[in-house]
Amino acid sequence: MYKAAVVDDRAEDSGFVEKILNNWAEERGIRVKTRLFPSAESFLFAFSQQQDYDILLLDIEMPGMDGVTMARQIRKISDTVQIVFISGYSDYISEGYEVSALHYLLKPVKEEKLTEVLDRALNKIEKNEGYLELKSSSELLRIPYHEIKYLDVYQNYVTVHGKEEHSLKRSLSHIAKELDERFYKAGRSLAVNLDYVRRVTKTEIRLSDGTVLPLPRGAYEGINRAIIERD
Repeated sequence: MYKAAVVDDRAEDSGFVEKILNNWAEERGIRVKTRLFPSAESFLFAFSQQQDYDILLLDIEMPGMDGVTMARQIRKISDTVQIVFISGYSDYISEGYEVSALHYLLKPVKEEKLTEVLDRALNKIEKNEGYLELKSSSELLRIPYHEIKYLDVYQNYVTVHGKEEHSLKRSLSHIAKELDERFYKAGRSLAVNLDYVRRVTKTEIRLSDGTVLPLPRGAYEGINRAIIERD
């Protein structure tokens, strides 16, 4: 069963979104438990007690804490919850990118469009359940794909950068075969999780946590194409 939250100070709007969510779940043959919250503060309190929400449908302009500020707080705790902004204004689209929002919908919400976004959210949630399996002589590591930010090479060792760092003596090309489509191999010494990429220039990649990676010569067009194709 999946868990979803609708955060909106207008009860009629949150009720309408909940109805679409329930219809979508029934059509897809899945179970979704949905809770409605009238404010960012009330959701954050619930989230601090149980951090197991999969989908967050979030209004932006609300009394008290606004939705963008709330989303920033959520991202300090979870990289995997799928955030969808639903707003009557288009002024905050850039902030949506900042917090890795899945989509930005304008009110009044169209059922067909929200259903399409929910399908994308479900697809990403299912992909997050995969993991990279690394074997050594002394242990077996299973690292969830969504935790891996990037992999790089130093001398003959590959380091997997996630919540922790793990280095092992294997080729990046060999490990890259086990990664899924969210990873882009930029040259012989770097593979990056596109979900963490926030900016790409001719010379560097900037990740959501502020990490700056040098971009190999000739990789600029390829990584941009990979990002566009994923969107």
